[in-house]
Amino acid sequence: MRPRETRIAYLLLAPSLFGVAVFLVLPVLVVIWLALQRWDLISPPSFVGLANVTDVATDGRFARSLLITAIFVAIVIPAQTLLGLGAALLLNRGLRGSSLFRVLYVLPWICAPLVLGVVWRWILAPTDGALNALLGTRIEWLADPALALPSVAAVTVWTQVGYVALFFVAGLRAIPPTVLEAAMLDGAGPWQTFRRITLPLLRPTMFFVLVTGIISSFQVFDSVYALTPRGGPQGVTDVVAGRIYYEAFEQRAIGQAAVMAVVLFLLLVIVTLAQQRWFAHRTTYDLST
Repeated sequence: MRPRETRIAYLLLAPSLFGVAVFLVLPVLVVIWLALQRWDLISPPSFVGLANVTDVATDGRFARSLLITAIFVAIVIPAQTLLGLGAALLLNRGLRGSSLFRVLYVLPWICAPLVLGVVWRWILAPTDGALNALLGTRIEWLADPALALPSVAAVTVWTQVGYVALFFVAGLRAIPPTVLEAAMLDGAGPWQTFRRITLPLLRPTMFFVLVTGIISSFQVFDSVYALTPRGGPQGVTDVVAGRIYYEAFEQRAIGQAAVMAVVLFLLLVIVTLAQQRWFAHRTTYDLST
C-alpha cells in the first residue's frame, strides 16, 4: 500500500508542483541565463559570460540603490512591526467596534499600491496637497531630498500596518488563556505578562511577519514609482527594484538588470536563512501544554 499511497500523493501534488516549476523555478533559471547574456530587447542575445557581473560590480548606482533600500527597510520594518503589534493588542481586547477597525486596517493592504501611491502623491503635494493644507504650511515632502525617503517609507508603513496587525491578532488569540491567568495568579503585572509570556509566545508570528515584511520591503516598487518616479530628488528613493526596472526597460540593459535581480534574490535568501536560524531555538510552536 505504501508505494500506491506515494503515487497518489505525488499525483495530488502534481498541479502545485507544476505551478512551482513553471512560475518559480523556471523564471529564476531564465534570469540566471539572462545574466550571462547581452541583450537590448531588439537584437538577439549574445553570451558575454561574467561581463555583466563586472559592469554591475563597478556601477556605483547599484551599490547606492542597495544602501537606499537597506535604509528604507530599516525605517519600515521596525515601524510597521511595532505599530501592528500595538494595534493588535488593542483589537484583541474586544472593544466595541473592533470588527469594523479590523476591516479598515486591512483596506490599504488590499488596494493596488500604484493607486495608493497616486492618492498619497496628491495628499503630499506641496501646493494643493491635503496634508500641507491641514498643517497650514508648505513642505516639499517628495521633492526635498531629506524628506523624500522617509515620506515614501511612511506611506509603506501606513499600507502594511493592518496586514501586520491581523497576523498579530491571530497570534494573540492562539495563546491559551490559562497561561496568562497563571501568570496573573503568580503576581505578574501587565507589563511582565506581556514581556515574559505574550511576547515570547508570539515569536512564530513575529518570524512570519519579519520575513514577509523584509522581503516585500526589499522588493518595493509600485508605491515608490508612483510617489517619486525616476528615483526621486537626487536619486534618494532609487530602490533596488526601481533600479532593475530602469536598467531593463529604459537603458535596455537586460543582462545587467538580470544580474541585479540575482543579487537581490541571493540577498533575500541569506537574510531569510539568518532570521530562520535566529528564531529556530527561540520559538515555541506548540502552545497546547
